[in-house]
Amino acid sequence: MIRTGALLFTAALALGGCASFPEAPSPTATSSIESGAVVSVDGVRLGLSTWKADEPMAVLIAVHGMNDYAGAFRLAGPFWAARGVSVYAYDQRGFGRSPNRGRWPGGDALKQDLRAVIAAVRAEHPELPVFVIGHSMGAGVILAAMKDAPLEVEGVVLAAPGIWGGASMPLFYRAALNTAAVFAPGETLTGERAERQASDNIEFLRTMFEDPLIIKETRVDTILGAVRIMGEGWDATDETGGRILFLYGEKDEIIPVKKMKKAAERLCGAVEIVAFPDSWHLIFADLERRGPLEATLAWITDAAATWRPQGRMGNPDAAVSSCAGKGGHWASAK
Repeated sequence: MIRTGALLFTAALALGGCASFPEAPSPTATSSIESGAVVSVDGVRLGLSTWKADEPMAVLIAVHGMNDYAGAFRLAGPFWAARGVSVYAYDQRGFGRSPNRGRWPGGDALKQDLRAVIAAVRAEHPELPVFVIGHSMGAGVILAAMKDAPLEVEGVVLAAPGIWGGASMPLFYRAALNTAAVFAPGETLTGERAERQASDNIEFLRTMFEDPLIIKETRVDTILGAVRIMGEGWDATDETGGRILFLYGEKDEIIPVKKMKKAAERLCGAVEIVAFPDSWHLIFADLERRGPLEATLAWITDAAATWRPQGRMGNPDAAVSSCAGKGGHWASAK
């Protein structure tokens, strides 16, 4: 059975000092979009894939998961663009076409890049509402950034969010992974023994396996970095909220479904939660992907219809900083 990069962090949990990672680089410029890339605030060029609507009603920034890149949205991007939502999917630093592929850049750098991409896209489309969607670890990065400060977007979509880390992960696993990252940071794992399936779309999994931009062998210290940022995402669910769409598949074998349900309950604000009985972890690539794709489109369409510039999540009136009144509106896709 074919495994994907989304599985690799789980393979480290059998391993048995704390490793440290670089801080975010100092900003030297304003972020921008240039020649098929996003130039972040330190001048680093991040890989970018776009699917643009002919007459856009909104813009969606897409953040991929562990060991993946913007190609994770190769099926979703055209679907949304054909229906009025332009999509900007970027390769996070250390992944895909971005610099230092395979090396963990530090969670602070990933969060800084997210804000840089949002600013660059907003500058390109000042007349349109902007949303951000994160899959797996990408959702963890978004949540962690929201904990630091509100994002300048109209809403957030969390798809199969990577929140299995930090306090949500057993202490023994965390200690073992830290130890391995200290004494053997450059050792790599392939995830072959994880014995977990990411999707029922075998053709898509084969494409990922053959894609040279997908990381197949992951450094132990990179796995630790991913677990830490997902731990930050888990912590953030108890302290953040706003206009959020929370999607997950009940067949997910990568992120524990119970943890995702708990994370959804911890969020506050205008949270809509949709569970898909036949969806796996690669929720926008599964054979039953149309449900999650349409749910995302409908949610963005509704939010865009009432959009006002002052209604961004970055506005204190729209963002939620205290979590009084937790729990979103639950729905189960049929």
